[in-house]
Amino acid sequence: MSRSLKALAILLALAAMPALAQDKPKRFGFGTAATAEQIAGWNIDVRGPDGAGLPPGKGNVAAGEELYMAQCSACHGEFGEGAGRYPELIGGRGTLKSDDPRKTIDSYWPHGPGLYDYIFRAMPFGAPQSLSHDEVYSIVAWLLNQGDLWPADKELDAAALRAIKLPNRDGFIAGGDPRPDVKPDTCMTNCRKAPPKITSDLAARLGVTPSQKAAD
Repeated sequence: MSRSLKALAILLALAAMPALAQDKPKRFGFGTAATAEQIAGWNIDVRGPDGAGLPPGKGNVAAGEELYMAQCSACHGEFGEGAGRYPELIGGRGTLKSDDPRKTIDSYWPHGPGLYDYIFRAMPFGAPQSLSHDEVYSIVAWLLNQGDLWPADKELDAAALRAIKLPNRDGFIAGGDPRPDVKPDTCMTNCRKAPPKITSDLAARLGVTPSQKAAD
């Protein structure tokens, strides 16, 4: 059969097939549609910049202190200073440009609602999502108070948390990386001219970075 006859035969066969767009999707007959209650169990994220998704509720610093001591201090220290290999939560403001940058709520985090999101979804360690909305608001209020970002005598709710401006909010780059493109003569391989120098001992103290002797 010639090439043209083969092409014609293929076209005729395709014309005889039902249009794919009109075919109903094939279903396998198992599974059920998720209920609104099931979806709500997963739809718990809170958007950092504008607080979209923050639930109703409120908390205060006094209640937050009790909850923090019972649920959080074993890992993060009694004042948010960190314990053992677990990270500190408060302090380090003004250190991000230093040789020992400390990324905490009051030194690094850009938006208050992000605290609620992370604590509610992931904390306490070993029992995430075990805290009520009011309990999370209280813990967030206590943490912000430790960083002098929320007064001890005021209740914290969704509206108040949205309005809080953390110190490093303007320290993040929006709209992409503004640095110029890599130049053709920029070194990309085997560029090191001297052994790396460890400028902070925090990771070494935590046991996750080798000593300077090992780096040499």
